[in-house]
Amino acid sequence: MDKLEKRWNVTTGQAIIILVVFACTGTTVLLLKEPVLSLFGPEEARSWIFTLLYYIFILPIYNVILLIYGFLFGQFRFFWEFEKRTFRRMFKPKE
Repeated sequence: MDKLEKRWNVTTGQAIIILVVFACTGTTVLLLKEPVLSLFGPEEARSWIFTLLYYIFILPIYNVILLIYGFLFGQFRFFWEFEKRTFRRMFKPKE
């Protein structure tokens, strides 16, 4: 826990809340998977391509859910900065 506190520059209480937010977000995304995929047809009719498309399209949804939970748990600023860093790393041109 000390390592996370130093890395994120937060208190112990904030670190716990941040971990809870990540857990809630992951659980929500997991619970959304089957209903979302069922829109594309029954499980037997789906190929691997549907799962691949789900993972591609769930990324922006995951980020929005993360910000919502961050707001609800009072850690919006942390998660907003986290999102900005993540997207900068993803889309930063290689030098």
